[in-house]
Amino acid sequence: MGLLDELKQRILIADGAMGTLLYSHGVDRCFEELNLSNPDEIIHIHEAYIAAGADVIQTNTYGANYVKLARYGLQDEVPAINRAAVRLAKQAANGGAYVLGTIGGLRTLNKSVVTLEEVKRTFREQLFVLLAEGVDGVLLETYYDLEELETVLAIARKETDLPIIAHVSLHEVGVLQDGTPLADALSRLEALGADVVGLNCRLGPHYMIQSLEEVPLPNCAFLSAYPNASLPDYRDGRLVYETNAEYFEEAAKAFRDQGVRLIGGCCGTTPKHIEAMAKALADRTPVTEKTVKRRTASVSVQADRPAPTPLPELARTRRSVIVELDPPKQLGIDKFLAGAKALHDAGIDALTLADNSLATPRISNAAVATIVKERLGVRPLVHITCRDRNLIGLQSHLMGLHTLGITDVLAITGDPSKIGDFPGATSVYDVSSFDLIRLISQFNEGLSYSGKPLGQKTNFSIGAAFNPNVRHLDKAVERMEKKIQCGAHYFLTQPVYSEEKIVQIYEATKHLATPIYIGIMPLVSARNAEFLHHEVPGITLSDEIRARMAACGGDPVQAAKEGIAIAKSLIDAAFDLFNGIYLITPFLRYDMTVELVRYIHEKEAAAKERKVVHG
Repeated sequence: MGLLDELKQRILIADGAMGTLLYSHGVDRCFEELNLSNPDEIIHIHEAYIAAGADVIQTNTYGANYVKLARYGLQDEVPAINRAAVRLAKQAANGGAYVLGTIGGLRTLNKSVVTLEEVKRTFREQLFVLLAEGVDGVLLETYYDLEELETVLAIARKETDLPIIAHVSLHEVGVLQDGTPLADALSRLEALGADVVGLNCRLGPHYMIQSLEEVPLPNCAFLSAYPNASLPDYRDGRLVYETNAEYFEEAAKAFRDQGVRLIGGCCGTTPKHIEAMAKALADRTPVTEKTVKRRTASVSVQADRPAPTPLPELARTRRSVIVELDPPKQLGIDKFLAGAKALHDAGIDALTLADNSLATPRISNAAVATIVKERLGVRPLVHITCRDRNLIGLQSHLMGLHTLGITDVLAITGDPSKIGDFPGATSVYDVSSFDLIRLISQFNEGLSYSGKPLGQKTNFSIGAAFNPNVRHLDKAVERMEKKIQCGAHYFLTQPVYSEEKIVQIYEATKHLATPIYIGIMPLVSARNAEFLHHEVPGITLSDEIRARMAACGGDPVQAAKEGIAIAKSLIDAAFDLFNGIYLITPFLRYDMTVELVRYIHEKEAAAKERKVVHG
């Protein structure tokens, strides 16, 4: 009788954590490598779980893939480690337990760290070894990213007819980190060919049972659950799990009531926990019917705040001008406020506020945004980088901006700390700019990153960065398209210093409906021009422009005039191609930007007058 045949008739008990026991034995290195260097230890743990009542054990291969083994310099040992793991598990089982070949998820918070192509390549290498060694089934466990799990499940189903168990992991009760309800996710996995679907890791029994209360019995597949022992405590540099085994005895009965037919353990569980569950389910009788609870998240849309017309809508329907004015590097904002007022009076649509540009500390752009909004009536567009805040801080920041009534944001990666004033500071980068755009889009649906309801839907208008100053413009446009798929509403470009480049940008992006604000920053001196060209990432100046600025010598007045003239010629080039103009103020020289704003409005007025005359 095979694994699936047994699951049709009775509940099966699986094993618990491997790493927890190894860790408790003082092992603090690559657990999977022990398949080669200390096989007796691995066999002993397998035998302990079988003695405790496990009908199903898993190979010690959770992290035995190229990506994770490379951290230990063991990437070339993937086949050997996986082969040894299967042989050790089968030796311990000796025909008395099913052996599942385990493959763990790779993606964590930052999806871009491991691409789907890397996932596929790494997964196939490990899968083929496990199948060749004759496992009784495949266990895909600890997948937080549903896209990754669906990808590898499709590969596994194509390669084998063996039973496949597919486990997602949750941060919040009943919902995946992308907002997908657990019931929907498990249904999708069943449709892709998973024979057993369920949960493992992160949650203890209480919240895992609560999550399963919302899941109906699958049509063809079976449900499984491998809970953690508890939430871990951190003591003296070590993780400690407190839950006693008796608690798992009661939990096992509750899991059965939810329709679970394969029950094991994950982090923190030991043979004692497995023994307790086996004792509780001695008759192994499964349920065939259950009542499903329906929970509806209360998410409201705030109606008490009149929302301004989104910037992308402005750029679709008329000329739109936004201006960047960096918050000061020193305390005191009088000059900054004077500049903001002058720009507001000149008729800008929004004031963009960088987030510690060039990795240099400045007054918080959220604080400055609140002040200009409340005191001057200026519409702030707040830049948000991935560099300075971890995923917790980013979400807190977004909730704060929403609470302050700030709805315009620009999601960018952010210059790395090493180029700024504090090169030893940490660059966080929990997420990429793509992930940050997705996160903000999810906030607009009323869900946190982990899928937890926020109580309200935010109303962020999401801007994204586009750097056209690259050798292969088509690749940059592909990144734009990916950002649009992630939820970007419009784009701001890096400063452009070539009329020909503006035309190239138009030709390369005219198929996109998403508005683009062309970045233009006036130069103030030859030194400024050379610095931007040679030292600032993403900015390139033509030889002609550098020569024009050099010809001004050390005359600051003449240099400023020439910088304005160059900027106006760039505005002329962009005028009939793009409705959006993004002016970047150099060194708080807002007088230069005010002149350019007025120039744009004068051109617009003249164009309308000509249209009336000739209309």
